[in-house]
Amino acid sequence: MKLLSVDSTATACSVALMEDEKVLGEFYCNTKLTHSQTLMVMTEQMMSCTGYTLQDIDGFAVSAGPGSFTGVRIGVSAVKGMAMALHKPCVGVSTLEAMAQNLRHLTGIVCALMDARCGQVYTALFRVEKGVLERLTEDSAMPADQAAENCGRYEGPVYLAGDGAELCSRREDFQTLSAVLLPEPLRFQRACGVAKAARERFLRGEEVDASKLMPVYLRPPQAERELKKRLKKA
Repeated sequence: MKLLSVDSTATACSVALMEDEKVLGEFYCNTKLTHSQTLMVMTEQMMSCTGYTLQDIDGFAVSAGPGSFTGVRIGVSAVKGMAMALHKPCVGVSTLEAMAQNLRHLTGIVCALMDARCGQVYTALFRVEKGVLERLTEDSAMPADQAAENCGRYEGPVYLAGDGAELCSRREDFQTLSAVLLPEPLRFQRACGVAKAARERFLRGEEVDASKLMPVYLRPPQAERELKKRLKKA
């Protein structure tokens, strides 16, 4: 099974092509260019470099959230468009789970953290041991101190991943846990992690038609939140 996967949920953007459990190619870009400028260009170049065409793809995958509202929409829209045009199945996976997929070589607790702004983080906890990944908590938006408190409930070393990891690693509550800030190549979400999570869903028969692929938001967009504030004051 050949899967083309996309991640555009944060500043970095990446695409990957995986056949069964082998990553055939991955393009990663962490610049100030918008994902609408880079995502499809990287996809085209990756397909050219690996010698495949989109017609060869068996399924598509995307990190459907949480993350940047604009980034999530761009990634989901791109995958919906390709899958719909080619009549191929697709799946959306958790951005936080996709991070943890690339950390199966560790032993301990993976705390996936994304900066959700407004003093909050998007987070989920996973246990990794002997190459097996176990989800401990659901994806949630919460204050950073609550995320640290959740980590303290589980035994084992704590590893911080995601674009919110460095910020949290400076906090006293995470330092008290002796939480390990992973190096950049392992810290940020990548499309190959999306592909690994998606492959499991395809094997379980959980793929969907492109029309049913939707972004996953853990809280309303900022514009909607600001509107509610103004309405309350009116």
